[in-house]
Amino acid sequence: MPEASYRIRGAEMQFVELDLPPGQAAVGEAGSLFFLQPGISLETVFGDGSKPAAGMLEKMFDAGKRALSGASVFTTVYANQTSSTRVVAFAAPYPGKIVALDLPSMGGALICHRDAFLCAQRGAHISIAFQKRLGAGFFGGDGFVMQRFESPGTIFFHGGGMLIEHQLAAGETIRAESGSVVAYEPSVDFDIEYAGSIKTALFGGQGLFLATLRGPGRIWLQSMPFSKLASRVFAAAPQTAGTHGSHADVSEVGVIGSVVGGLFGIVAAASDD
Repeated sequence: MPEASYRIRGAEMQFVELDLPPGQAAVGEAGSLFFLQPGISLETVFGDGSKPAAGMLEKMFDAGKRALSGASVFTTVYANQTSSTRVVAFAAPYPGKIVALDLPSMGGALICHRDAFLCAQRGAHISIAFQKRLGAGFFGGDGFVMQRFESPGTIFFHGGGMLIEHQLAAGETIRAESGSVVAYEPSVDFDIEYAGSIKTALFGGQGLFLATLRGPGRIWLQSMPFSKLASRVFAAAPQTAGTHGSHADVSEVGVIGSVVGGLFGIVAAASDD
């Protein structure tokens, strides 16, 4: 299958254009389509569309695995029905960066969090990857299952804010906020560790646990996970009381909570000293 050429455009809000040769097709995550040229057909299928000749039972099984990983049970296939190259584009869902990876050159597989996948050439297989440890499953930010991608070509995934790629040597470890982990190679060991102390967890703003990634292998981290972006937007949005004024304004509750939290922080710091 010839590899489709592509262009990643934009800065903060990026999209990717795929050049589909005649008879070739791409798959995209639900809701990711930006635009397409005439002659490209759309077909919504169960699962990832990597097995067009599979029976209904097998397709439903693949769709069920996608549901377990938090993705939509449907994927849209975009096929070029003309005799010349046509363009289809997919847009990132929020500010961040799009990464293109040639999976065959790196072993053929990648593990991502459930919101990372954007699009790929048809033939990419999307399945689930179970966390090996209970701690990573409960507190790793994506539950017991993440998405595993296998593809004969290039896949495109997306992360919030700035993305960094880091090559971990054998035995090398890096710790990060669990929601910041976008993707890593299957050779990387992913685990969750306690942040250090109750005071740090409660008042440091990082939560109780940090993700620990141990090499060898490549990892990708995002500076602004969507969950963090959404929480900041919600916190900045005007909060109104109930329609009959029977409840306190949410902003007042927030101020009171901040004061109480600060007092507890002072007491905790004093007790440690």
